[in-house]
Amino acid sequence: MEFRQVMMRRLILLGAPGAGKGTQAQALEERYHIPQISTGDILRAAVKQGSPLGHQAKSYMDAGELVPDSLIVDLIRARLQEPDTEPGWILDGFPRTPVQAEALDNLLQELGQSLEGVVLVDVPEPVLMERLVGRRTCTVCQKVCHVKFNPPPVNGCGREDCPHQWVQRSDDREDVVPTRLAAYHRNTEPLINYYQAKDKLHRVDGNRPSEDVLATLTNLLGPVV
Repeated sequence: MEFRQVMMRRLILLGAPGAGKGTQAQALEERYHIPQISTGDILRAAVKQGSPLGHQAKSYMDAGELVPDSLIVDLIRARLQEPDTEPGWILDGFPRTPVQAEALDNLLQELGQSLEGVVLVDVPEPVLMERLVGRRTCTVCQKVCHVKFNPPPVNGCGREDCPHQWVQRSDDREDVVPTRLAAYHRNTEPLINYYQAKDKLHRVDGNRPSEDVLATLTNLLGPVV
């Protein structure tokens, strides 16, 4: 697929579990020096710092309740005003619904910023299943391997200071993955339609080697400046 270079520096990265979205976000962050902003990371950081917003978020999390959209937006507002976001940012994990997308539109208008594009890393569901079910994570360093594509060492994770065995995350089990993927499709399809209607959506074939996907993304984003 041919892309026009749009010099995106403020973007949303979408993709199902197992699509390789996190790997690509980290590579783009390193190449373009723009931070990957994950709502999960924001929440954990706010709670750890004990900020007023963190205290509010913790009260919901401790009660086993979802953190309200309004509080998530407040956390993102604070994050997007930090100095390292001046060159741009990659939103990962937000928005998840059209309602959240509208809230983000309003927030960016308030901040005088613009969303320059939404990139969907698209991978067929059977491939996602294979990637997720075969994934193994080190219990200490969190490095990820795959039993077929990138087998872990027999003993530990290969680091002298990290001798623990590889484990399969509970949400990567074969009986759990279909539920995760169904939830993704249910929640994300309306969001894809939302950004497609705004002519902001770019689909990238994620069913290729990681370096090929990254090459397509960098072609889309344009040269480093």
